[in-house]
Amino acid sequence: MRMLCSSTLIGEFFVIGFAGLVAMKDPDLSGAVVWTVCGVAMLLSVLLCGMLSRPGGVQLGWALQIVLIVSGFWVPLMFFLGACFAALWWASIHFGLKIDAAKARWAEQAEQGSSAA
Repeated sequence: MRMLCSSTLIGEFFVIGFAGLVAMKDPDLSGAVVWTVCGVAMLLSVLLCGMLSRPGGVQLGWALQIVLIVSGFWVPLMFFLGACFAALWWASIHFGLKIDAAKARWAEQAEQGSSAA
């Protein structure tokens, strides 16, 4: 699960950066505010890659997904991209857990096979 979720978070890192470039075109937003918010979100996406195996890491990832969707109020395309990344986040967790369970079964079967021989 960790590998799939980390891949999603790294993709979000780049999308947040590009959304910051788009947000800079809004005359109502100052550059300092845009890059502070984007910088914190980008840093969080990278830090979450290392926190996925810790308690609350996945929940913080969900919080980041919500923030991405809500950022659509400033950059309308982020409604769509945030929803896409939320779906990717769900799929990363869902299928990642299935892959982890299958790997554990295979390792157990391999261990039983080698101990029987």
